[in-house]
Amino acid sequence: MFGADKGTADRLDGKKLHIGIVQARFNSGITNALAAACCAELLALGVQDKHIMQVQVPGALEIPVALQAMAERNHYDALIALGCIIRGQTYHFELVANESGAGVTRLALDYQIPIANAIITVENLEQAIARQSEKGADAARVAVEMANLLDALS
Repeated sequence: MFGADKGTADRLDGKKLHIGIVQARFNSGITNALAAACCAELLALGVQDKHIMQVQVPGALEIPVALQAMAERNHYDALIALGCIIRGQTYHFELVANESGAGVTRLALDYQIPIANAIITVENLEQAIARQSEKGADAARVAVEMANLLDALS
């Protein structure tokens, strides 16, 4: 939820992490802002720029296959999905939102790799603009926190 109380995590340290980002180009004004906020937060958390790999795909439905290719390389400590799905007048919104989300979750479980899902689903452009920076930064924090957690649990 936008503006929700997300609690606080211990100090997040991304110094040793390798992060992969898949960004959809569809609604690029929003996804570029998501990516900028995400990358800025990763750097602030100590992730080295050279350890951040970012690729782009046409839209949200293509995000899972690129994430899968990254997961199969076994080079990344966490992955991040960035996209924006804005409701239109057809069922296509539900299809894209549900299938892209399910694909991201399935990959995280199948490959046992944290994937921060910042494919935002909104009713209109105004909602997307209001959420773009916060959700991009949130995705970076989730990726770093979960990568460190899974490392500690292994």
